[in-house]
Amino acid sequence: MSARETDRTAIAARLAAAVGRINRRARTDSASLGYGIVSALATIEREGPLRPGDLSRLEVVTKPTMTRILTELEQRGFIEREADPRDGRAFMVSATEAGVAAVEAARSQRTGIVAELIHDLPEDDVAAIAGALDALERIAQGDRTQEPHTS
Repeated sequence: MSARETDRTAIAARLAAAVGRINRRARTDSASLGYGIVSALATIEREGPLRPGDLSRLEVVTKPTMTRILTELEQRGFIEREADPRDGRAFMVSATEAGVAAVEAARSQRTGIVAELIHDLPEDDVAAIAGALDALERIAQGDRTQEPHTS
């Protein structure tokens, strides 16, 4: 393994650990929606209407797991089912107004928690985090080769 690969592996390990800890700290109490449910609902809001199988692929979960998530979302009134216009045997799911509001509330709550986590950091640290966001967002979208955005 080259020195460059070793450096990237060490960076990847630190990044994965830090992101995992931040995510755990940013999760809200157990009475609120879980991360997987919010993630699926946000994907439905952004990409919908979607077939359950397409949603499970986007969320990288098994079909039985997605079935449980969709059942909970439907029971809470956050999604609605409609016939798939291309295949009458299948259905599509889309977010309701209550679902959109739930995603916005969850995002706001997580943003507030993360804002508290970085509040007391020195300006240089906040600037370093801000400088890494474009690359992190590209990685999160699965695009590791795209050139950085210039504004």
